[in-house]
Amino acid sequence: MSNLRLINETEVTSSVSSVDITDVFSADFDIYKITADNIIQASGSSVSSLNLKFINSSGSIISTDYDYAYLQLRSDASFVEVKSTSGTNLDQALGQVDDNLISNGAVLYIFNPFNSSSYTFITNQASGSSGSSKRFLKGIGVLHQTNSITGINISVSSSNITEGKIRIFGLRVDS
Repeated sequence: MSNLRLINETEVTSSVSSVDITDVFSADFDIYKITADNIIQASGSSVSSLNLKFINSSGSIISTDYDYAYLQLRSDASFVEVKSTSGTNLDQALGQVDDNLISNGAVLYIFNPFNSSSYTFITNQASGSSGSSKRFLKGIGVLHQTNSITGINISVSSSNITEGKIRIFGLRVDS
C-alpha cells in the first residue's frame, strides 16, 4: 500500500476568482500533501500571487491570524525575503501565476489541520517560468488558531484563474 492516498483532485476549467476545496482533512491523517499544476490566469493579466486560506469545520473561510515567511528567487530580479506576522492569508503559498506561464507547479505539506488542539503549519515550494524569467519560492507558514480545519481556499491576487489542477493527498506514516 502506498504512503500517499489521493483524497481529492480538483480541476479548474473555467474562469474563477477562487477555488474552495472542502471536506478533505479528517482525523485519518496528520500530514497532507497538496500539489498544484499548470495554474493559469486570465489573458492580459500581470503576474499575481496564488494565496491560500483555510476553511474551518463550520465551512467558514478564515481570514486572520496567518504568519508566513518565504524566499522568492527570480532570474530577472534580486532575491527577496517576505514575512508577515499579521497576514489575512498565506501569501504566495502556491507561488505566482501569469497568463503566459510556460510551466509552473507547487507542493505544500500541511501539518495537523484537523487537530483542534494544535496550530496548523505548512511548508511550501513553487516554481514557474514567465517567458525567459524563472521564478522559485520556498516558504513556511502557520495559522495561529486551534480550529479544526477541513478545507482550503485558493485565490489569485488579481484577475481570475482559468485553468489548473490541484491534488490533495493524505500522507500515512508507518511506525
